[in-house]
Amino acid sequence: MYRSQNSENFLRTDNAGNMKLNQLRPAKGSVRKNKRLGRGQGSGGSTAGRGHKGAQSRSGYHKKFGFEGGQMPLQRRTPKFGFKNNDKIYYKPVNLDLLEQLAQKTGSSNLSIEVFRKNGLISKTDKIKLLGRGELKSKLTVEAHAFSEKASKAIEQAGGTVTKVS
Repeated sequence: MYRSQNSENFLRTDNAGNMKLNQLRPAKGSVRKNKRLGRGQGSGGSTAGRGHKGAQSRSGYHKKFGFEGGQMPLQRRTPKFGFKNNDKIYYKPVNLDLLEQLAQKTGSSNLSIEVFRKNGLISKTDKIKLLGRGELKSKLTVEAHAFSEKASKAIEQAGGTVTKVS
């Protein structure tokens, strides 16, 4: 056994100088017992540490989430702006250069929505819109929810077909 310089605790060790986990104790003064309120004058007095009168002194009191004591709460102080149109349809853009890469990667000339999904370009609920950036050299049959004019012309000029899915 040896005595630590920093604390009053004794750290017991075995013959090899290792501490024993079952004999560890917290540092002296670091652990205090809870005050047992409402048990006479010695433990918080007649009000049990709640003060006199008011909602907080009553039993069953529960402070509302975000309540700031009557001050205008942060949620109501901060400015609100913007609008989210629930009827708007959001499309994932897919360009012609990406179509070319996907056709080479899969080795298929038929690019359906399932092919886009399997290759991680869209998730289950996404809708696709084909846009006209890049060049298309291979003849493709493409399925999508929407097309730009430039994209549909480029696919048809390359000898492919365009199918609009609802």
